[in-house]
Amino acid sequence: MKPVATYQKLRGGYYTPKPIADFIAQWAIQTATSQVLEPSCGDGNILQAAAEVLLKRGATPTALPTLLQGIEFDPQEAEKANQRIQAMSGMSTKTFIQNDDFFTYCYAHLANKRAFDAIIGNPPFIRYQNFPEEQRKFAFYFMQLAGLHPSRLTNSWVPFLVASTLLLNDTGRLAMVIPAELLQVNYAAELRYFLSQYYRSITLVTFKKLVFDGIQQEIVLFLGEKNGGEHTGIRTIELDGITELVVYQNGALHKTQLKEMDHSTEKWTMYFLNEEELRLLRVLKEHEGLTRAGYVMDVDVGIVTGLNEFFVLTQQQVEQHALTPYIHRLVGRSAQLPGLLFSECDWRANVENQSPSFLLRMPSVSFPQLPDELKTYVMSGEEKGMHTGYKCRIRNPWYVVPSVWTPHAFMLRQIHHYPRIILNAAEATCTDTIHRIKLKNGTSARTLTVAFLNSLTFAYSEITGRSYGGGVLELEPNEAERLPLPLLGAEKLDINELDKLLRIGNIYAALDITDQVLLKDALGLSTNDVKMLRTIWEKLRDRRVNRKPEPSRNKSSQTA
Repeated sequence: MKPVATYQKLRGGYYTPKPIADFIAQWAIQTATSQVLEPSCGDGNILQAAAEVLLKRGATPTALPTLLQGIEFDPQEAEKANQRIQAMSGMSTKTFIQNDDFFTYCYAHLANKRAFDAIIGNPPFIRYQNFPEEQRKFAFYFMQLAGLHPSRLTNSWVPFLVASTLLLNDTGRLAMVIPAELLQVNYAAELRYFLSQYYRSITLVTFKKLVFDGIQQEIVLFLGEKNGGEHTGIRTIELDGITELVVYQNGALHKTQLKEMDHSTEKWTMYFLNEEELRLLRVLKEHEGLTRAGYVMDVDVGIVTGLNEFFVLTQQQVEQHALTPYIHRLVGRSAQLPGLLFSECDWRANVENQSPSFLLRMPSVSFPQLPDELKTYVMSGEEKGMHTGYKCRIRNPWYVVPSVWTPHAFMLRQIHHYPRIILNAAEATCTDTIHRIKLKNGTSARTLTVAFLNSLTFAYSEITGRSYGGGVLELEPNEAERLPLPLLGAEKLDINELDKLLRIGNIYAALDITDQVLLKDALGLSTNDVKMLRTIWEKLRDRRVNRKPEPSRNKSSQTA
């Protein structure tokens, strides 16, 4: 199967900062005769860094044409890159850049068994929603060739990294700027396993600050080293900003300790912990006193209305349109859940504050069968085009919201400081900004709610969920169901006392109580173990919430 040259690169105007370009080129290129590939070279700033390193290693300018290969789909960008390298080599007639689709190029060179000593770059990023079907098909060919099973949730950088890896020779190095999604998203799980098997050692360099101007995308520098031999492990280095990269040039990188790698699909967020912390988590994962959350609860997304403006209402709107017989109690935002208990008083306070606290729940009948007040409300919505949105128009009738049920408890979906389960004592349901919990196997909502509040579960939440550039941790339902819970002894905890502590913002006082009862008394963990679990949670939490943009850089400083 030969892919066609239709892959489009969308850089969106973001340039690889020069300190990063210099760093990955210097790390990957080991000799003056290294064969170097940049699979998506843009205007050539990373390729220029590669040329500078080759010259520094002892290559002559006239040797550059035989050592450097850049691929670029955009002809204007390809010409810019070519002019850069021509100026360095002194050979104005030589074409250094192949104006082509990378996957077409990869197919041809894999067939010819050509490989490279160093592959460096910043792959294009196209989200799965915008990945054209024809391009997706050809990109997935290389993932399947590597033994992976890509899904439609796979973004473009994943097959780019896989295909580049396949072009590396047996002693080569690959250095790429990759979205930090590599560390933690579910669709990259197979990729993490593939990389852990393929490379002898892996180094991940991350930054406490966001390094690309104008976007909240966290990145990681992935450094993969084949170099023959057995697997030696993984190292993680977290820097304040890109200016600190210079400290790790000239071999200093390898002075950082390698950690034993878990050759599985597990998330790599855990490798920001030290060996002792990793060892504790691995031991506790098998502790017989812990219960997998999925055994005692089913977690489901909240209600997807398709258009909250129409379906999620305040008390004033309900009365205005005479909709009282057709409503269901609702929690619309996590801010409406201040503690461990969502009570009748909490819900009524939201109503009095004119917070959207009602879900419109219409009967599933045709329009002529609706009561007059509902007909009037539906027609007013249709006059505004509210029925034309995607999630509404695929329903029949469009005004009936599916999957409306009342959960035993709520779970925060997007988390800032700490995860939480909230007992639903007000018989409300919720929108999809919050997860719904249905209990099973005889566990009470009170037991589950207080048992979830402990340093062990908090620590595992940070390595099980995923975080965004803005510092938010998200737990998907299947991830939440994998969390370990210390249920033993939970009946001894006073949910009202813990609820009061959380409402005044004293999470640490609450954890001191639950950790003593659940972790020390019931599980038999030592004071040092519990202290380490608290440290793990704090370390990983602080890593995501403290992420801030780098000071602004102008374009010339990025591409020089």
